[in-house]
Formats: sequence, structure tokens, C-alpha cells
Amino acid sequence: MSHNRHHESRANYDRLSRWYDLLGASSERAAKLRGLQLLNVQPKERVLEIGCGTGESLPALSAANRVFGLDLSAGMLGAARKKLKKFSVSNADCLQGDGVCLPFSDKSFDAVFMSFTLELFPAEEIPLLLRECMRVLRPGGRIGVVSLARKENPNYAERIYNWAHRRFPRIVDCRPILLEDIMKDAGFEISSAQEISMWGLAVGILSASKQ
Repeated sequence: MSHNRHHESRANYDRLSRWYDLLGASSERAAKLRGLQLLNVQPKERVLEIGCGTGESLPALSAANRVFGLDLSAGMLGAARKKLKKFSVSNADCLQGDGVCLPFSDKSFDAVFMSFTLELFPAEEIPLLLRECMRVLRPGGRIGVVSLARKENPNYAERIYNWAHRRFPRIVDCRPILLEDIMKDAGFEISSAQEISMWGLAVGILSASKQ
């Protein structure tokens, strides 16, 4: 993100961190759970969640050997650490950072997870983020993504949502994207793709692999 967008996004989520679970987590939970099921982390794996937010997915991901949660917002990470303590999760670390410049070495993870995160990035930065995901994944590594999905013929809910995103981008800060096309263009091989509805909006859920 540009410096200004970076700062605005971090400040916005710092403010939201205290209330985010009440405002958004419940409606997103079913899609996240489906994404976690598709990713299917294993006990010996190292897993990275980009945009971990308040840590809603980290306890489930802790079935792996080692888990790292990355987020731009210090406020969100503070909430995530409290959640890890509440659930007695000892094999997860929360780090502050930007997905387009991951602070990890090449081929250091077996799996990467993103939920309602990819569509937050500007269109020009999504390829950079996915390139970083490709870099930190080991050969054969997997990526699970949950995202608002753009339709060729958007329904009323999607049209209203897109209008709100254009009109109030600081509040409605993400937008539906062509998830499967984006992942294929980044070089990932999609192994499973599903779609569910959330408040009338399509949500894409997929797992893919690095070849």
C-alpha cells in the first residue's frame, strides 16, 4: 500500500479492533470455517495467516506445528494475543507487518491462509502479495483464501455494496474480486473452489497449491 493508505488502514483497524468481533466476526465465521476445512492443516506443518485480525482463525490453525499471524494493525494483534491466551494456544506468534513484504525467508511455510484480506488490497498490489505468498511457500505448499467474489452479472446486494465502496472507501474498504482468475494468474493451481452467500454477497472459498 502507499504510505498514506497504509497509515489510514492501520489507524482504521486500530480503532475497530475493540469492536471487530461484535461487528463482523459472526457473519464471516461460516466462510472462514469452510476455508480452514479446505486448507486442512496438519500437525507437522508451519502455517502463516496474512491479515489475522483479532485472531479468529488462529486457534484452529494451531493444529499445525507452528503458526504465525501477520497483521498491519497493532490493535488487531493485541486482540489476537488475548484470544490466544484465552484458548491457551502456545504455538502461535503474532507479528505486525505488510503482506506485500513478508518478513519471512523463502520456502518457510507449508500453508498460507487469508480470510477477507485479499480484497482489501488495491488491485495493483494483489499480484505483489500473491508473489510473496508464492515465495514463502515450500514446493507443493498450499494456500487457502476466503474473499468476497465478484460476479459477471452482479445482483442487487453486490451493486449496492460496490456503490458503498466507491462512495465510502474508508468504511467499506474491501470490494468483490475475481478470486479464481486472480489466483490462476498468480501461478497457483486451484484444487478446490466453493461459493457461499453472506448477506446476499457471494463469498469465494478456495484452496490452491504451489507447483
